[in-house]
Amino acid sequence: MTIKVLVVDDSGFFRRRIQRMLEEDPAIEVVGTAADGKEAVDLVARLRPDVVTLDIEMPVMDGITALERIMAEHPTPVLMFSSLTYDGAHATLRALEKGAVDYLPKKFEEISRDRKEAKRQLCEKVKAVARSRALGGRVARTAPAPPHPEPASPPRPVAPATPPGHVEVVAIGASTGGPQALQVVLKAIPANFPHPIVIFQHMPANFTGPFAERLDRVVPLSVHEARDGEMLEGGKVYLAPGGRQMLVRKNGAGRVQVVDAVPTDTYKPSVDKGFAALAESFGGHVLACILTGMGADGREGARALKARGAQVWAQDEATSTIYGMPAAVAQAGLADRILPLDQIGVELARLGR
Repeated sequence: MTIKVLVVDDSGFFRRRIQRMLEEDPAIEVVGTAADGKEAVDLVARLRPDVVTLDIEMPVMDGITALERIMAEHPTPVLMFSSLTYDGAHATLRALEKGAVDYLPKKFEEISRDRKEAKRQLCEKVKAVARSRALGGRVARTAPAPPHPEPASPPRPVAPATPPGHVEVVAIGASTGGPQALQVVLKAIPANFPHPIVIFQHMPANFTGPFAERLDRVVPLSVHEARDGEMLEGGKVYLAPGGRQMLVRKNGAGRVQVVDAVPTDTYKPSVDKGFAALAESFGGHVLACILTGMGADGREGARALKARGAQVWAQDEATSTIYGMPAAVAQAGLADRILPLDQIGVELARLGR
């Protein structure tokens, strides 16, 4: 099934560039373009695209206002284009809260300096957004999801899970759809929660600081972007800095180590690397959760945790914006529990009782 896309940007050069890249993929058809938000709202109603790519800063009607109108009148999966600045991060996070599924940097050299790789990532994002399930609680009327990813190797026997009473650290990994999902989970956990929570959310370098600030304002727990060398404390949430890797080492309750990513790192921060470090330091005394996201990051980290006797929970398919990362863990036989999003925080809160 061909994915119909509406491209919206006030720059004619950028619209043409996006259109050319998308139409090189036989599975994608650009059915229209718009130069401002008002035109976009009108074309969504008339063309009924499967995906809208939407710029934030535009004349006549800005991208956030257009997004709100689209979601209210003709809910459609939206991929935002954003600058990777501090202000751009705040605007993008606001767009995600308003219903956008995902985002890409507007400067393609920030994706990759290789055009083929940038095109691949753009088309992959559009296809994933088209398959997304979350539109402010509504189900997307889009192309069916592909088969769930198969495990890299047959599931191996794993050690029994550590009882919840022995948990020392809660770890959460997420990607596409994660900013909204994390709010749901953390809002259900009280401020007196006795365990530290470490979060690995795929995000660019300038986004995790503003995202931590937004979470800190809306959830009971204290949330901040993790700092190298700080000690973990119960009732606090440590968000891995974007563009780098966060490793938690055993030193009392645990000490955060933030290191530079290497060129071969696909994800920065990486759930696999973060979970593997926790497995080495805390063994079975970790409860890990894999939330919505593209790809399979977290599967091998979950395997390392399970080998040490830790528990792993995965978000279910019905409530995942993109059922990639949780599916990879579930398909590999690594999930002790598969839970709907609104139950994960509730069940985590029980650990503190």
